[in-house]
Amino acid sequence: MNEKTLDKLKILADAAKYDVSCASSGTSRGSVKNGIGTAAGWGICHSFTPDGRCISLFKILLTNHCIYDCAYCSNRRSNDVVRSAFTAEELAELTIEFYRRNYIEGLFLSSGVMRNPDYTMEQMLRVVRLLRETHRFNGYIHMKSIPGASRELIARAGTYVDRMSVNLEIPSEQNLKLLAPEKDYESVFAPMRFIQQGMLESAEDRRKFRSAPKFVPAGQSTQVIIGATPDSDKQILTLASALYKRPSFKRVYYSGYIPVNKNDNRLPIIATPPLVRENRLYQADWLMRFYQFKASEIVDDAHPDLELDIDPKMGWALRNPAFFPVDINTAPYEMILRVPGIGVKSAKLIVASRRYGRLNSVQLKKMGVVMKRAQYFIVCRELPMRTVNELTPQYVRRQVSQKQKKQAADLLQYSINWGE
Repeated sequence: MNEKTLDKLKILADAAKYDVSCASSGTSRGSVKNGIGTAAGWGICHSFTPDGRCISLFKILLTNHCIYDCAYCSNRRSNDVVRSAFTAEELAELTIEFYRRNYIEGLFLSSGVMRNPDYTMEQMLRVVRLLRETHRFNGYIHMKSIPGASRELIARAGTYVDRMSVNLEIPSEQNLKLLAPEKDYESVFAPMRFIQQGMLESAEDRRKFRSAPKFVPAGQSTQVIIGATPDSDKQILTLASALYKRPSFKRVYYSGYIPVNKNDNRLPIIATPPLVRENRLYQADWLMRFYQFKASEIVDDAHPDLELDIDPKMGWALRNPAFFPVDINTAPYEMILRVPGIGVKSAKLIVASRRYGRLNSVQLKKMGVVMKRAQYFIVCRELPMRTVNELTPQYVRRQVSQKQKKQAADLLQYSINWGE
């Protein structure tokens, strides 16, 4: 690698670090004759950074030149930063070289907006086309779709990549217009609709013809910045819930706001990224996706923001004591799933195992139930009897929040260290 290419790599890889919507999962792409690479449906875990983070994908910007002036972005046009750009040929060659050296197994490709959205999409499309057709690369590719890009370009790109993402960035259009005056929700939601339509058409074609090409087989995702605006967790989770109702949508990623532009009076002044809040949003997101919770159950008008000292599932349980205690040996799966300390796997094991006899606390523990939390919300043959005072929400909160407060404090300390 020559010195010029190395300089570009340092600049553009560093500029790409703020985009978190790049997990690789949900698709399998087998090896092909005369091709190189595969993509596994369980996700790629390949190399690690010095601080322990797994970096399975080559995460890079095509360029950090940008025509937009978004308040929250380090690459905005008014920032005095070193600018650089790869050509499509350079980036495709670099990706293949990294793969051959066993550094990476896939690519996450994003870019600043050069000239206009369509021009940028054309350049990114050239990269993935070169990888697939010229280099015969068959590994995982996640490509960022540029807001405002045309349907034709998205349709062409979708036949080459495994996943596409279009970042919302700000949870409400009013605040998006404040921080990014040149953007609007329509420019973001239009590409999302194009991707969804392409996926549905592809699924229909594949039902008729098994050889029909796949279109974005791993679905689409988006990113929301947390803490840059006063939007509540209720607004954020309601938005995420609406997105998950779309058949093509796989993930919403939450990114704690990092103050990269400290002299912009449109942005809040914070010392560290809101990592604890980000963590709670991911937990709430998990409840919606796998635990059959609705956004309105996790947050509402009376509680528009998630509690930081306890997790969202525990918060719901303490606000709804009438649902408890749950009899592990008779309750339906849906109710067992709502008990704090019981996960999806444990709930399925409980339902399957109780057909052969009544379960006790020892058996539950072996199934993976966290009894330190679950014991306050379940009835089981061998659990000790508790007084009325012990079962009040106030008492339970005191008991279970101590450990979670420590975990939150550890996460806060990590964010402080990160900021330094």
